[in-house]
Amino acid sequence: MTGMRHLDAAEVSARVSMAELIPVIGEALDAVEQGEFDMPGRLSFGGRVLVMPAYHPATRSGSVKVVTVDFQRVPAISGAVTWTSPRMEFLADAPRITALRTGAIVGRATDLLAPPSASRVVLIGTGAQAADQVRAVAAVRDIRELVIVGRRKERADRLGHLITGEFPHLRVRTTDGIAAAVSEAEIVCCATSATEPLFSLSDLPARVHVNAIGSYTPAMRELPAELLSDAEVVAVESVEAATTEAGEIIHALDTGRLTVDALTPLARIQPGAVSRGRTVFKSVGIAAQDWAVCRLLEQSLSAGS
Repeated sequence: MTGMRHLDAAEVSARVSMAELIPVIGEALDAVEQGEFDMPGRLSFGGRVLVMPAYHPATRSGSVKVVTVDFQRVPAISGAVTWTSPRMEFLADAPRITALRTGAIVGRATDLLAPPSASRVVLIGTGAQAADQVRAVAAVRDIRELVIVGRRKERADRLGHLITGEFPHLRVRTTDGIAAAVSEAEIVCCATSATEPLFSLSDLPARVHVNAIGSYTPAMRELPAELLSDAEVVAVESVEAATTEAGEIIHALDTGRLTVDALTPLARIQPGAVSRGRTVFKSVGIAAQDWAVCRLLEQSLSAGS
């Protein structure tokens, strides 16, 4: 086994593309559903220090992510992911891996749940996770219009310039008005640290797919309970993780707006099951997703590229 290698954010980005990661993330979720991982729940210390381990017995490989989270700093997330397997060990930049795997799972959910013809996307949030939400949706849908909603115009404009540079065919505009933006959306991506719902059910079109990746503690919420009770599908990575960590899911359960039986693991949704109403994917992130990114990194490193 070679010595420990350190992969910074730039190298992680260079070695893992969103297009190749999305199906791999889907395969990892399938493996979780089949019980192929040893994966304790996320350890959270005050919501500020998070530890996420995953071990895959069949390949004798595992990953452990340790991050600190502080929304008063930029970037909000810092830390590292340790990978170990019979072939190699390495340390990789946790914020970049987190952004990639969170984007990829949204890409997977969007591909399964969003209208096939969806081309209008609203992104709420301008933080470190935001750009990969767009990259992931663009990998599975032919998007033509993007509205970026942010409280700080300069950050929204900066993100808009970044996205325009990568996707010159996109019509990109920025705003701070959430309700007006989502009223014409076909896909909504929420990537914020909100503790109250970002919009109301009545703000949304009758047919729309909503992704929410921001909240990961019971005190955080991006989505209204009314949307969760109205949606044709409420998909999650893991019912256990969602019911213990996702603030909007917990609130909707506690207020009787939602039942556990209404939650569908994303791995159980069949391709082509097109909805005619509203659909939701709520992500809190599970360790097998970090493992999936590291697995691709290992393959790239082994190939010597």
